[in-house]
Amino acid sequence: MNAIYILWLRELKRYSRSRSRMIGSLGQPILFLFALGFGLGPVFQKAGQGNYFQFLGPGIISMSILFTAIFAGIQVIWDKQFGVLKETLVAPVPRWQIMLGKTVGGATIAVLQGIIVLLLATIFGFRPEINLLLLTLIYMLLVALFFTGLGISIASVLGDINGFQIIMNFLVQPVFFLSGALFPLQDLPKIISIITMFDPLTYGVDGIRGTLTGMSHFGLGIDMTVLLILVVIVLSIGAYLFSKIEI
Repeated sequence: MNAIYILWLRELKRYSRSRSRMIGSLGQPILFLFALGFGLGPVFQKAGQGNYFQFLGPGIISMSILFTAIFAGIQVIWDKQFGVLKETLVAPVPRWQIMLGKTVGGATIAVLQGIIVLLLATIFGFRPEINLLLLTLIYMLLVALFFTGLGISIASVLGDINGFQIIMNFLVQPVFFLSGALFPLQDLPKIISIITMFDPLTYGVDGIRGTLTGMSHFGLGIDMTVLLILVVIVLSIGAYLFSKIEI
């Protein structure tokens, strides 16, 4: 277990040294908060749906976690290309611990990004309920663990950064836009409603929104159960694929 802790610390140190990455990763969430939150707010309110900024805030927090977490896989490919991963894999520790350490490190960074976006949204006018804030952090961590594990799993079988980015862009955009982060899940066309139910981020958005605003579509219990199952599955698959990396 010391290997997990060491790799977790290394991922945090690596991220803390990249100030441009930290600042750049906040650009898109801030843009969405301003452009959509204030731009579509009047339309949302006239439609009788209430305060759109309150609805949008949890979705943008989830988006920040998603993008930060899943692109942790790029770091694995970089480590492959520059020989850093080879030095790590020859260490006398099980590979699943290495994968888990990288996943926990990437997930921690993603949660920190989500917390920063939450604070920024609060400054801009978002008013979260604080009585379930600890549960919010648990949902954020589960979302981060799932998508970090997914990114590392995909990176484990790829050797090219460009290929990884193409796959991620093809995957991430539908996952985000069909998660209910930007629109309510009620009264959707049947086909879209079915698709959203198979979107892992849907349950993360719903859980975070439910704990921060009290608005939940599926219920917090269902959200938590689905996310826990998904995290276990993706970490198991990721550990297997990571163990097959050739050095």
